[in-house]
Amino acid sequence: MIRLIIIFIFLILYFLIGLFTNLYIMIVRKKDFNKAIDISNRLVGNGFSLILAIAGTKKIVRGLENIPESSALYVGNHRSNFDIVVTHSSLKKAGASGTYRVPLGFIAKLELDKIPFLRSWMRNIGCLFLDRKDTRSALKSIMEGVDILKEGHRSLVIYPEGTRGHTDEMKPFKKGSFKLAERSKVPIVPVAILGSDDIFENNPWIFKIRPAKVYITFGEPIDTASLDKETLKHIDSYVQDKVAKLIEQTKKEIA
Repeated sequence: MIRLIIIFIFLILYFLIGLFTNLYIMIVRKKDFNKAIDISNRLVGNGFSLILAIAGTKKIVRGLENIPESSALYVGNHRSNFDIVVTHSSLKKAGASGTYRVPLGFIAKLELDKIPFLRSWMRNIGCLFLDRKDTRSALKSIMEGVDILKEGHRSLVIYPEGTRGHTDEMKPFKKGSFKLAERSKVPIVPVAILGSDDIFENNPWIFKIRPAKVYITFGEPIDTASLDKETLKHIDSYVQDKVAKLIEQTKKEIA
């Protein structure tokens, strides 16, 4: 309970400070859009890392050598509300000027775009909001995502199960989201997350956050351009199988 209260206070302060930083980011955005995205990602990534530290989370990251230099679509299983926090804070890459955070937006449900403060930060890092009830609107968001990936500066993350699951068996991946990679021709990076729901969702007491060990593994990029027509036709199950194998591989390494 105490950890949750501290995180709640931290978020309030973070969003209050964000009133000023958002103004600065808006100014930077007018001159250099990509620089504004980079600044926002650093701020959000550092904030997420601090949240995990407050929660007592020990994060084990594998496969960072598989992170492409340019844009990619990261596709992972979905176990917890903390998956976004874990994924974003984990994606770092060694560059000429040192380690930097990969500019990363998420494909999120439309309801999150209605939450004050949170909406601003999600837009700042380049998130897209998907209306699952409106096919035309959802397609428009997908095409916007395609344009973002084609630019080559930002990557996107999606959890194609569509909802969180706490069992070993994943829900079927939704096929529509894979159009992002097919049409933009960027690689798909499979992502396996284990233990993130132990931070909050699996706790016996409501409103309790407890220390947990979380594993996140980034698999080898999948070049969609090199896949045959039959594989592309079933790209959803093909990628889900890659994620499932990553999960099993991670479990064996843990054991």
